[in-house]
Formats: sequence, C-alpha cells, structure tokens
Amino acid sequence: MEENLEQLAKSGATPIIKVAIFGPESTGKTTLATQLAEYYKTVWVPEFARDYLQEKLDSGRGICDIDDMLPIAYGQTKLENESTLIANKYLFCDTNLLVTKVFSELYYDFCDSLLDKAARAHQYDLFFLTDIDVPWEDDGLRDSPEGRETVFEVFKQSLIDNKKPFITISGNKEIRLKKAVAIIEELTLALQMGFTSLDYLQIYEHGISFENIKNQLAIFNDGILKSILVQPATINNGILKLSEAEFEQKANLFDANKNTFKIKKFVPASGAASRMFKFLSTFLNEFDFGNETINAYINRKKDTELSLFIVGMDKFSFFEAVDLKLKEIYPDFNALERDYKNYYFIKMLLSPKYFDFANKPKGILPFHKYETHVATPIEEHLYECAFYAASNNQSNLHLTVTENHQTQFEDIIKKEKGKIEAKSNTNIEVSYSYQKMETDTIAVDAKNKPFRNEKGMLVFRPGGHGALIENLNAIDADVVFIKNIDNVIQNNIQQISFYKKALAGVLIELQFQIFGFLKTLDNKEVDSISINEILVFLKKQLNIEWNDDFHEFKLKNQISKLKEILNKPIRVCGMVINEGEPGGGPFWVRGTDGRLTLQIVETSQVDLNNKQQLKILANATHFNPVDLVCGLKNYKGESFDLKRFVDPNSGFIVHKNHAGIDLKAYELPGLWNGAMANWLTVFVEVPLFTFNPVKTVNDLLKQAHQPL
Repeated sequence: MEENLEQLAKSGATPIIKVAIFGPESTGKTTLATQLAEYYKTVWVPEFARDYLQEKLDSGRGICDIDDMLPIAYGQTKLENESTLIANKYLFCDTNLLVTKVFSELYYDFCDSLLDKAARAHQYDLFFLTDIDVPWEDDGLRDSPEGRETVFEVFKQSLIDNKKPFITISGNKEIRLKKAVAIIEELTLALQMGFTSLDYLQIYEHGISFENIKNQLAIFNDGILKSILVQPATINNGILKLSEAEFEQKANLFDANKNTFKIKKFVPASGAASRMFKFLSTFLNEFDFGNETINAYINRKKDTELSLFIVGMDKFSFFEAVDLKLKEIYPDFNALERDYKNYYFIKMLLSPKYFDFANKPKGILPFHKYETHVATPIEEHLYECAFYAASNNQSNLHLTVTENHQTQFEDIIKKEKGKIEAKSNTNIEVSYSYQKMETDTIAVDAKNKPFRNEKGMLVFRPGGHGALIENLNAIDADVVFIKNIDNVIQNNIQQISFYKKALAGVLIELQFQIFGFLKTLDNKEVDSISINEILVFLKKQLNIEWNDDFHEFKLKNQISKLKEILNKPIRVCGMVINEGEPGGGPFWVRGTDGRLTLQIVETSQVDLNNKQQLKILANATHFNPVDLVCGLKNYKGESFDLKRFVDPNSGFIVHKNHAGIDLKAYELPGLWNGAMANWLTVFVEVPLFTFNPVKTVNDLLKQAHQPL
C-alpha cells in the first residue's frame, strides 16, 4: 500500500482546478471548503483522518499514533482522486498530504520518507492557508488551543519550504468566502491565459489586479491609439491671456479667500538625478584617460555639454565642497594638470564612495548658493509653500518620494524648516507618500509575451508619474498646487508666488461660478434661462460647446447632462511660450466620441508618421511647464474619486533594458496628461521666467539658478 502512495498522489492530475484548504486544527478549513463547493456547484474532499480516528477510538484501539500517518495519507489521497472524477471544474480539499506530513513532524518528530516524498510532489493550483483569527472549537478529537500561533507558523513555513503557492485567508466566514471567490476567479483567468499558479501569486502579492494585467497585455498586442490633434491651443483659442491688472485681481481674490480653503502643495520628488549627469557618466565610461586630452574627447564626441560644464565648473553651488574633498584626498591636487583636476572632479562628483550625485534623488542635491548656505530644491519648495500655499498661517507640503530616500529628505527638512517658518510666520507640515506597488505594470518581450528574468520570474516596472494620480487622490485638500521638484528658482520668489496665486485665483473664481450653477441645477425650479446662462459659461470660460440638438432634449435630460459635465475636478494650468523644450504642450484634441477637448499632449502620443499631425505639433505656440492648481472637491465639499476621470487609452509603451535584454513596458496615462484628461481644464499663459527646470546639471548655470 505504502509503495503506491506517490503514484496515487499523482494519479489525480486532471484539468480540474484544485484548491487545498490548509492550516492547523479549528481554523475554518471545513467551513470554507463547503462554502466554496456550494458556490461553484461542485464537490469537496472531506478530512479522511476524522472518520478514521473516530472509528479507531470507538473500537478501543486508542488514539492517533505514528503508525496511522501512512494509512491516513493513503485514504485521503484515494478520497481526493475519487472526488476529482466527479468534480465540476473545481475541487476543494479540506486537507491534503502536506497537512499529514506537518502533523507527523509536529507531533512525532518524524515523517516517513514515502509520505514526505508524496506530500512534496502532490500539486495543487493554490493553497488557502486558514488564519487563526477564528475561535477554537473542541470536537473531542482536536488537541488543544494552546500554542496556536506557533503551530500556525509551522504550517506557513511548510508551504514556504516546499514552494507551494499559497494565500492566507482571514476574517469571518462571509469575508473569507468573498475573498476566496475573488482570488479563484482571477486564478482561473490567469491559468486560462497561460500563466502558472506561481505567476498568479507573484501578481497577487504585487497588489496588481489581474484585470489590469489582462488589459496591459492587450495594449501591447493592440497598440495605443494616438491622440488626434486638431490644432494647437493658442492665445484666445484655448489659452487665456491675462493683463498684469487681471493677474493682480486674481491673486488678490485668492488672498482674500484662501483662509476658507484647505490648501496643499503636491511635489513629485521621487525621481533620481541620473539624467542630470548622464553626459558626465558617459564621459567617465568613454574617456581614454592617459591617452587623450579632455579637449580631444570633446572634439571627438562633439560634447558641448561637457565643455560648458568645465567652463562653468566654479559657478556650481557644489564646487567648493567637491574641491575641498579633492584637496583632502589628494594633498598635491593643486599641482596637478588642469585635465587631471577636471577628470578627478567629475569622478568624485559621481563616485558612490563620495558624492554619488547621479544616484541621489534630485530634490536633495545642492542647487543654489546663497551668502550663508547652499540650498536644495526641497528647501526652495518649502519657501514657496510658505509664500503662496498657505492659509491661516498653515502650509502643507506633500512629497511623493522613494521609500529608501525619505530619511534624506527628512534630514534636510528638519534642519531648515524652523528657519523658514520663523521667516514666513507660517507653520509648515510635510507629509510623504510612495508610488504604490499595485500601479506597477507588467513588462513584455519583443513578441509581447510576459518578460521573465533569469530566475523565471515575471518582471514588473513602475507605471510612470501617471501612477501618482493614486497619491493625489488620497490628498484631503480643496486647492492643490502641483509643481515638479526641479522647477525652482533662486531669484524672484515673490514674482513666482504672485503668478501661482493668480492661477489659484482663476481656479476659485471658476469654482464659485460652477458650484453656483450646480446648486441651481439641483433646484427643481431651474428654467431655460438658467440653462442658456450655463451654456454660455461653458463656451466662454471652459471652451465646451454643444450641438444644436441639445435644446431638443427634455429639460430633465439637459439638467442631467450639464451636471455630468460641470461636476468634475478642475485644473488651471500655466503655459509658457514654446522655446523648443522637449515635452508636452496644449492642443485641441478630438476624442473617440468626436468631441473637441483641451489636452496636454506629449510628443510620444502623436502619430509622427502622419504629416498633418506632425505639422500641427510643430505649430504649437506654448509648452507645458507642469504648473498646475487643482480643485479636488465638488460643490458639496466631497472629494472626487480622481481615478474616474482618467483616460485609460492614453498611456505610453516605452522600450527599456533588463540585464542587457530589451523589453517593452507600459507607462500609465501621465499625471497631467491622460490621468487628468476628463477634468475641467483652463490654460493660462504665464511668464517664461516661472519655468526654470533643471534637466541637466548645466541648467544650474542659467541666471535663474545663480546668485544675483
């Protein structure tokens, strides 16, 4: 009998999806197995040991001992195989060979080699590990409730050690059933699509819904629809141009009302500075040190960036710190030839042993040199926050960071915040969030098949800054200022603040009108005069037009449609004159429903093989500097669910590299592109000096980043 155990355990292999309910005594295994069998109209496999040991006890042959392990294992497996033959798509097993193996080792400190081998080989599509968060029930055969935590950990470790795919199920019986059914539905879909149980478990533990995985794979196969540009947004044709007097009126409006709002500044700050120093990293990798001069390298590579860096080297705010360290490491540094000095300077700047700037987050690098100190971007954002994103002497700054970099931000903020608060008479609260793992996306190979690493595991990649719509969605604020971490300025902070407050004034003025209209639409006595007033507002203020047949709708349908259009989050976006910077711009775009809307469009979203689209792109007059003020609450004071307003078809397929192998990745609709595609949108021209990004280190040599 024992010799056939392993063969018997394998004989139950069928297309049936087999789920083992696994765990210590009195953890709800039988309850869950019967619930699932009833839900899926199939059979479940009861615990063979229960009847076996009861019969042994009743017959006077005593209680369970080591000699019972193999008969129990054989009986359980035979029962499971018989049930498999009559199962309907699914089979739920109240127990299994691995349970018998664990009990044998736990109670007798021994496991027969035949049982051990068969238990390891016995496969299920998934194990549900039942938690110990349910009350202990004594049935006369169970051991005791003492040490449940220890026993549970033994069971859990056995699944890990034997590489079994498992998910822990907790909660009451209703919660367990609901959770188990959701998992089984996703697992079934995963298996149908050719994934393994371990693949599904990796996806599940990553927190990604399998429906998202399915949609992402479809995007790789079908491609992404390109935006259909109709024309660039220009002054008085999608872009609002204000006089200085009008800007002042809007800024004053904001100042007069800001204390009635909860205000926050939102800064995506998780990006590393690797691109800032890319040309320097290339230089260190490709410079033939000792056999050519730096000037020869510059001529050979036509590297004007390196030439500019070296000429302006002593103007960087970090120059003195690096120079001091070089003289400390190399006592004869001053005697070295100029080429050697420059080479060692660049090497120390990027060396992981010393400054390691290319691997640090951009937000903590030294950007600006003042008389008393050197300031980082995060310090400049703190100053800005106190200047324009404050109400009732309270300012709130929210940073999205990489978790392992948070302490570096905290160290700088702890050191500088008090000085800024004293100077501005404003208390500043700083909060943090991370890009959620569940917003990562699956990578594929050249044939659009899931990409696997050297260990055979699926590879996931961050979903891009569009994933931060989740972080923004969690912000509790009426008005939110959004600005990139590197867009800071050393001079003219008062003027920067003036234009930011003016944009906020545009926003709250719009909100006053929109909220008023929505309250009117809630009034049952609304008439055609009110409807026409709203239609004029939509056209003049929000660039939204309606077909003539709108007036043919019944009044209640007109009201419903207008409420649907007006009750949305609002974004007011500053736009600067286009001077050839790479990035997105404002355009009129025709949607799949045929309607024209104002959108910020990236070059990668445009069909560059279409000459007409290329011409429209080239005629853009303005550029998106990521200078936004957003209204996140509706007219009832409730927060919008921002995920409802994302255009899921506006993501990006990008080409990346993993361990030297090319792959394709999907990036979610950009935070200020597709993630806000269905918001109410207003574009306002702002002065070019408000846009001072630091894309490469040489941008720090520009006037906006240099002392006056």
